[in-house]
Amino acid sequence: MELSSAAFWIALLQIIWVNILLSGDNAVVIALAARSLPEDLQKKAIVIGSAAAIVMRIVLTLVAAELLLLPWLKLIGALLLLYIGITLLLPEEEDEGGHKKHGTMLAAIRTILIADLVMSLDNVVAVAAAAMGDNTLLILGLAISIPLVIFGSTLLLKVIERFPIIVWVGAALLGFIAGELLVGDPALQAPVARLDTALGVSEHQLALMAGAIGAILVLAIGKILLARRKLNET
Repeated sequence: MELSSAAFWIALLQIIWVNILLSGDNAVVIALAARSLPEDLQKKAIVIGSAAAIVMRIVLTLVAAELLLLPWLKLIGALLLLYIGITLLLPEEEDEGGHKKHGTMLAAIRTILIADLVMSLDNVVAVAAAAMGDNTLLILGLAISIPLVIFGSTLLLKVIERFPIIVWVGAALLGFIAGELLVGDPALQAPVARLDTALGVSEHQLALMAGAIGAILVLAIGKILLARRKLNET
């Protein structure tokens, strides 16, 4: 596709727009992971984590069709998201002097990358479709999206500081995505179809139900672990 053609610029804008729409949940994870760091490292973790996540998404998009056909991949991803959602709910531990132990930047970036990898499994299909097989267009569009994701994550981090309840909303979102991912795994296609028929619901409705169960599961386990931790501290 020619750089000077209108089709190139229209496709580029489509990729950027699709990536913005699909990066809302990623921005939540980035902000939640960075909140455990000291203030001077938060922005650095957001920038590095966002850039690394976009690069990883480019690689994923190039092999999206083959990747999504792998059995058990979405199931494993769903379990990882549930784990990340629960761990993000747990507050930082305190040392003997009562001061919070901050997480490390490496741990925050690792969390960002794992969560983005899992949540991008379905998103990359939409981005790949917008690129229409043009890898230059794909890489350029996703690269331009980096500052937009960084801005969204930075803004959300400031909101979280004022409204801590957003941490629970973000964790529930991860649980919801995990539930939807699980029922979309190719290896579970047959049992999921039988479950659809038994419950008298559509595939989309079952995915929403699974998402709701995932969200409730993350919040419930997080609540239990927090209560247990407080009990141990007393």
